[in-house]
Amino acid sequence: MKRELTCIVCPIGCSLSVELEDGKVIAVKGNTCPRGKVYAENECIAPKRTITTTVKCKNGEILPVKTETPIPKEKMFEAMDIINKTNPDLPISVGDVIIEDIFG
Repeated sequence: MKRELTCIVCPIGCSLSVELEDGKVIAVKGNTCPRGKVYAENECIAPKRTITTTVKCKNGEILPVKTETPIPKEKMFEAMDIINKTNPDLPISVGDVIIEDIFG
C-alpha cells in the first residue's frame, strides 16, 4: 500500500511517499531531512494530534487551552467530551494544568 503525505515538521512541506506493508512502514521517499521520515512513520503507524480549544470557566469567561503533549488521533473526540465538561475556577495562570492526565 502507498500513502502520500505532506510533511508538517518544518516550513519546507516536503511531499512524502510512504510504502506500507502489513501495518509497517517499508520506505519513505521525498523527505529532505531525517525529521520527515520520522513524521511519516508516526503519521502512518500511530498518528497523534495536539488539541487547541477553549473551556468556559464557572464565571462565564472563555479560556484558551491546549493539550500538553499530542494525544492519539482516535481519542480526540473522547478528549473533547472531557474538556467540554470542564468548568474551572479562576484565577488561572499560563501553564496551569486544568485537567491532570485526561485519560486517567
